[in-house]
Amino acid sequence: MVRKPRVWLPNHFYHIVSRGNRKDLLFKDERDYRTFLYILQQVFETHPFELASYCLMNNHYHLQLRSIEQPISKIMSLVNKRYATYFNSRYELTGHVFEKRYFDEPLNTLANMLEVSRYIHLNPMKANLVLQPADYPWSSYRYYGVKVPMKKPYLNVLPLVEGYPGTLPQKKKQYRDYVSAREELTVASPLSK
Repeated sequence: MVRKPRVWLPNHFYHIVSRGNRKDLLFKDERDYRTFLYILQQVFETHPFELASYCLMNNHYHLQLRSIEQPISKIMSLVNKRYATYFNSRYELTGHVFEKRYFDEPLNTLANMLEVSRYIHLNPMKANLVLQPADYPWSSYRYYGVKVPMKKPYLNVLPLVEGYPGTLPQKKKQYRDYVSAREELTVASPLSK
């Protein structure tokens, strides 16, 4: 079966999702989560990109990613290959770690970006892992807090809050209010496709 070539639009954010093979766990413990974030850092240093949001669940992950210099397919190939090598080595496994090629969808408007980031940040609540998105340690939501310092050089909250009025802390507060609104999500799960 011939694979359809990936389309890369520089300066566009994409919603990227990848899931464990056979829906198996990708992250079994804190070390796995931290290693994945470290791999993102390593890839960022040689192939710059930015994330507006991310969430690492136990058997899949979501990234809201933009690359200006390199095709996203190159970045994702490096991330997934490095993580698969780590995972198979650590757990003495062979073969596929990821179910298939990652899902990607370009996000063409700020409204679309906001809705996808809301979906990403609410994923742990939907899975009944936490009561509030701020309680989940493996997502970018906490960086939208008023006094939370940015620790990830590849993470940029500005693309999601720039449409709100006021100072940066006020913009972050409006974003958090948007995420926590009890409206129904309009984004369908890419994992069901």
